[in-house]
Amino acid sequence: MRFDLNLAAEWIDDNSRVLDLGCGDGSLLAYLRDHHNVDGLGLEINDAHIRECIEKGLSVIDHDLDYGLKKFRDNSFDVVVMAQALQTLRSPHLVIDEMLRVGRECIVTFPNFGYWRGRLYLGYRGRMPVSKFLPHNWYDTPNIHFCTVRDFEQLCQEKGIRILHRTVVNAADCESLIASKLPNLFGVTAVYHISK
Repeated sequence: MRFDLNLAAEWIDDNSRVLDLGCGDGSLLAYLRDHHNVDGLGLEINDAHIRECIEKGLSVIDHDLDYGLKKFRDNSFDVVVMAQALQTLRSPHLVIDEMLRVGRECIVTFPNFGYWRGRLYLGYRGRMPVSKFLPHNWYDTPNIHFCTVRDFEQLCQEKGIRILHRTVVNAADCESLIASKLPNLFGVTAVYHISK
């Protein structure tokens, strides 16, 4: 599993009911089911990923997150997870509202577009960064909203969202003192545990 998913799993209690938005191949849900007795449901739009989830015996629904979560009742899940999808949504702030309506707690992970190498790349080359963490060109990227750690925390403040935990991961996929002290500059991936 990706490092951000391992961190997210640490914040999910045993026997929880979990909704995984943009669940990909279902790695997180399979891990939670097998190790934490979690009752999970995934939402995914990619047909190949949906097939992988089904092959793993996971419950998955073909659903575009840009249409919201209207089909789910208030507080129908203990935890709602959205890993590495925030930046691909048309209205990420509205999806976060829906996540907090549907779940008691939420976990959001996203690439930090304020990372120093991205800044340097843009400043030095004058072009949008392409890297291991952002492997697409500006014209074919699924990323449509570029968010930094500071942007996300400002959004949380404006909406009155409580940040329960925050971890910022460096380029080596681990936590570091410098990334925790200066997350907007040295964090590659941000992992947030939030609630109303």
